[in-house]
Amino acid sequence: MQVVRQMEVDDLQQVMAIERENFTVPWTEKGFLTFLLRYDTLFLVAEEDNQIIGFCGIVMVLDEGEITNVAVSKARQKEGVGKLLVDSMIRLVAELGITLLHLEVRRSNEGAISLYRRIGFTEVGMRHNYYEEPKEDAILMRTKISI
Repeated sequence: MQVVRQMEVDDLQQVMAIERENFTVPWTEKGFLTFLLRYDTLFLVAEEDNQIIGFCGIVMVLDEGEITNVAVSKARQKEGVGKLLVDSMIRLVAELGITLLHLEVRRSNEGAISLYRRIGFTEVGMRHNYYEEPKEDAILMRTKISI
């Protein structure tokens, strides 16, 4: 059974393995730790049989949030784990008064774009050559949420 819970420092080893397998320029463990210790962030993990299979993070400012990253273990993709994480995040931050969510995603990441659209995000802009390795545009997306 999959459980979604708040990420803990002890989760970083498993989270870093998922981060490295999904991103050409992964966050560092120190970067994750820095965000985990902040008061304005929330990171969730999806766990099954004591194994982390995905994670999602957000930074919050006033009544807005920016999803910083969503990643699912390659072996567990296309099973709804990403949707579970983002839906769980939306419910939690709505309770904290967040009414608008932002994110950016690689233009080539059709699976993620499709997921975000199904959840209610719409495209609102683009950042040219935002990503490195390889150089690629970022699609900006946004959704309004309510309690």
